[in-house]
Amino acid sequence: MFAITGASGNVGRPLVETLAAAGEKVTAVSRNPLSYDLPEGARHVRADLADPATLGPALDGAEALFILLAGELLGGGAPAVDVLAAAKEAGVRRVVLLSSQINGTRPDALSHGRLREFEEAVRSSGLDWTILRPGGFASNAYAWIESVRTQRAVIAPFADVALPVVDPADISEVAAVVLREEGHTGRTYELTGPAAVTPREQAAALAEAIGEQVGFVELTREQAREHMAQFMPEPVIDGTLDILGEPLPAEQRVSPDTEKILGRPAGSFAGWAQRNVHAFK
Repeated sequence: MFAITGASGNVGRPLVETLAAAGEKVTAVSRNPLSYDLPEGARHVRADLADPATLGPALDGAEALFILLAGELLGGGAPAVDVLAAAKEAGVRRVVLLSSQINGTRPDALSHGRLREFEEAVRSSGLDWTILRPGGFASNAYAWIESVRTQRAVIAPFADVALPVVDPADISEVAAVVLREEGHTGRTYELTGPAAVTPREQAAALAEAIGEQVGFVELTREQAREHMAQFMPEPVIDGTLDILGEPLPAEQRVSPDTEKILGRPAGSFAGWAQRNVHAFK
């Protein structure tokens, strides 16, 4: 049986569905009620990684655990070692952690200290472990929903800086493979899309998916900073803008890991836009 934390999100939900479709027993774990109907073979348990005492029912019978931290990047919550101790006590043998590419490229980033703590705890847990480090998510484009719907425009900084954003569906498929199959213990995989794509090119892909023209309005760094301050913690903003505006070569590089694990090319941003076009109409 597989316990999947973060089961309400862009990675957790399709992971639950993929495992259940493969005939696996799955526990979908989230802090709040789910907004979707679970597939056959899956159950829901409310629990919180920030409070390991709540994890017992969620981990009951689980052989493998998928850890996705939601809203915990800046610290707080229970120590990572306590979460892993709870997993071991429940009989979990394998753990897969969804981390971030930033832990490999910018190991001192303030915004990712919590993820670094979990990476260290996972590696020293004594469990079979695999760490997934995706780059930027294609689904970050959801931030443009309102402007695309109301103005048919993408409003963002750094119009022509390209990054190989990854489709969250690919992340969930990779997670399903490494949770179920042998041969991935002690491995850290970097997950990206198949090509670097600029925000301006993403706007063009959305336009093609919608079937209407979508313009691009480029923000200055300071304008973007003011906008991000409305919903993003202060220590995260400048680091995020650095990545978006001045990415390191390693952050622009396309990783082969997704294709090697899935046996097919990674999904493109254009493909993600086609599948999710309903959100932008």
